[in-house]
Amino acid sequence: MDEEKKIVEEGKSTKKKLQKKDEEIAKLKADIDHWKNEYYRAYADTQNLRKELEKDFRTAMKYRAEGFIDNLLPVLDSFHMALETQVDNPEVRNYCIGFQYIYRNLVQALESEGVTEIAPQLNSPFDANKMDAVEALEDEGEENRVLRVLAKGYMIHDRLVRPARVIVSKKIEQKR
Repeated sequence: MDEEKKIVEEGKSTKKKLQKKDEEIAKLKADIDHWKNEYYRAYADTQNLRKELEKDFRTAMKYRAEGFIDNLLPVLDSFHMALETQVDNPEVRNYCIGFQYIYRNLVQALESEGVTEIAPQLNSPFDANKMDAVEALEDEGEENRVLRVLAKGYMIHDRLVRPARVIVSKKIEQKR
C-alpha cells in the first residue's frame, strides 16, 4: 500500500510539474508573440522612416538651387532691362550681342535645373497663383487683365520662386 501511495504521490507531483511547465511554455509563447510584434512594428517604423528620408532627400535635391536662383533673379532682371534698350552706337551694339549670348546661356543653365520663366502676356487674365498685382489702373477693357509686366516671375519645377509683378486693370469708377 505504501508503494501505491508513493506511485500516486509521484503521479500527482509529476502532474503538477507538467502543469507548471505548460504554464511556463504558454508564458514563453506569449513573450515570443509580444517580441515578434515589437520586431515587426520596429521594422515597419524603420521602413517608413527610410521612405520619408528618401522622399525628403529627393525633394531637397529637386529644389536645392531655389535659394541661389532667388539671389540670381536681380541679375536676370538687370540683363533683361539692359537688353531691351535700343542702342545706336555700333561698338555698344557688339557688346549687347555678347550680353545676349551670356543671357541666353544663363537662362539655358537655369532651365536645365528646372527653372521656368513666368512671362504674362499683355491683356491676359491675372493669375493670383503666379502673379503679384503691384498696382491696379482704371481701364475700359475687362477687369483683372495684365496691362503691364514690371518683372518676370520664376518657378523651379512646381514651386514658385518669385511671382511675376504686374499692373492689372480695374473698371472705371463712375463719378457722381
